[in-house]
Amino acid sequence: MERLPEVVDGAKCIVIKGTHKGKSGTIRDINTSKTGNITITVVQASGTKFKTLGRNVEVQ
Repeated sequence: MERLPEVVDGAKCIVIKGTHKGKSGTIRDINTSKTGNITITVVQASGTKFKTLGRNVEVQ
């Protein structure tokens, strides 16, 4: 099972890999999938939300 201790609800982050690369926001709604990957919802300053994998973000 994947463990990312720095990925916590409310933390500021920037996406460093994947479809949303370069976007930033606040981490919300952390889940672990059946395969063990951590998925998160990122809320941007504009209110736009998107989902990405926890390993694709860097906590600020």
